[in-house]
Amino acid sequence: MPETVRATTADLLARAAGLASTGRRVLLGVTGPPGAGKTTLARALVTGLGPERAVLVPMDGFHLADPTLVARGSRLRKGALDTFDVGGYVSLLRRLRDQQEAYVHAPDFDRALEASLGSAIPVAREVPLVVTEGNYLLSDEGAWAEVRGLLDATWFIDVPDDVRVRRLVRRREGYGADHAEAVAWATGSDQANADVVATTRDRADLAVTLVR
Repeated sequence: MPETVRATTADLLARAAGLASTGRRVLLGVTGPPGAGKTTLARALVTGLGPERAVLVPMDGFHLADPTLVARGSRLRKGALDTFDVGGYVSLLRRLRDQQEAYVHAPDFDRALEASLGSAIPVAREVPLVVTEGNYLLSDEGAWAEVRGLLDATWFIDVPDDVRVRRLVRRREGYGADHAEAVAWATGSDQANADVVATTRDRADLAVTLVR
C-alpha cells in the first residue's frame, strides 16, 4: 500500500530535489487518472529543479497515430491501454536508465494536434532526474507490467471525480470541442480509462492529495 500524504507542490518539489541529489540517475513516475493534474505537477517539478537537474518525458509521446488507430478500429478509444506503443515506451525507459548515450531523444505529445512528436525531447546523460508521467505507469497488464520495475519511485495523484471531470471538460473545450462533445468524452472514454487507472493505485509508493 502506498504512503498517503496531503502535500503542496512545494512539498513535492522538495521530495523531487532529494531524488535528484542521490548521485545517480533516478526515474520518477507521476501517475493518476485523466484530469488528475499529472502533467501540471510534473512540469512544476521539472521547472522548479531546472534543466540541469530534471527533464520531463511524458508517456503520452507513445500514443499510436490516428491513422493506425482508425485502421484498428480504436480511434474512439484513444487513450486506452492498447492505443499506445508500450514496447517503445519500455525501451525508452531502459535507455534512460542505462545512461550509455550522450543524449536520448524522447517523443512528446501535442494536445492541440492530438499527435506525438518524435525525438522532441533531448535527455542529456548528466541529468540526474527523469520525470515521466502518464495514466498506466502502474498497470500490470501485458508489457505494461515492465514499466513499474524501471521506475525508482512512483507517485499517484488523488483527486475527487467531480473536480477531475470538470477539468477534462474544460480541456476539451479549450481544444475546440463543444460542451456536449466534451462532456461525452470526459464521462465516456476518459472515464473508462480512469476506472482502469484507479485499480493500479495500490502499487504506488506515494498517494498524494495536492493542497494549496
